[in-house]
Amino acid sequence: MNKYLQDLIKLSKFDTAISMFEPKIEKEKAKLATFVETAEAIKASINTLYLEIDDVKSKRTKNNIHLSELKTKLDNIAKKNKDVANDKELKALQLEEEIAKEQISFANEEIERLDNLTVSKDERLKELQAKLAAEEEDIKEIQVAVDNIIEEINNDRNSVYQQRSELLEKFDNKILTFYEKIKRWAKDSAVVPVKKQACYGCFMKINDKTYAEVIKAEEIVNCPHCGRILYKEDEEKEA
Repeated sequence: MNKYLQDLIKLSKFDTAISMFEPKIEKEKAKLATFVETAEAIKASINTLYLEIDDVKSKRTKNNIHLSELKTKLDNIAKKNKDVANDKELKALQLEEEIAKEQISFANEEIERLDNLTVSKDERLKELQAKLAAEEEDIKEIQVAVDNIIEEINNDRNSVYQQRSELLEKFDNKILTFYEKIKRWAKDSAVVPVKKQACYGCFMKINDKTYAEVIKAEEIVNCPHCGRILYKEDEEKEA
């Protein structure tokens, strides 16, 4: 095989490998991000619950104050009963007393409802806090695993960069310029194999003459359809 073609194949494979490192890293980070997002959602729910519990307690306090005022009002009505002068005043006080007692009953019911609601929200809060603690433990474990994998990926990337740099040191400048021009639009498919007499860049069938030149591998051959650099893989590798 033509030496320049061999170098181009190596360089293309290095560039393809390099371009795959970042997606691999992002994929690992995405694993962690999923757990972090879940934890953040739980935190948001916990904060909302705290606000709701505070609101319920505030309403209970207001009802307690109102209840205290109503009891004071009943005491005053009881005192006024002693000084009632006629039936009209008596009926008016009785009506006022009934209304106050109804309001007391309603206030007690509302306090009971708010207490039950507080208990329910407190239980939900404990559940979420336990869930958050478990999620944060998972995040710690996954963070370690992801960091280790990313470190391995970066080590592999550095190794490929090093090999690529060593290859470029002895690379022909004209051939490199030629490759870079194709790579601008073809990206990682600037150099592609021919399989079943078709370019594996544009997937168009090449003619017999071009195919024969690719098999000989004495010269650098471009796809007549797309312009990519073509090569024929070893039969064993292709299989």
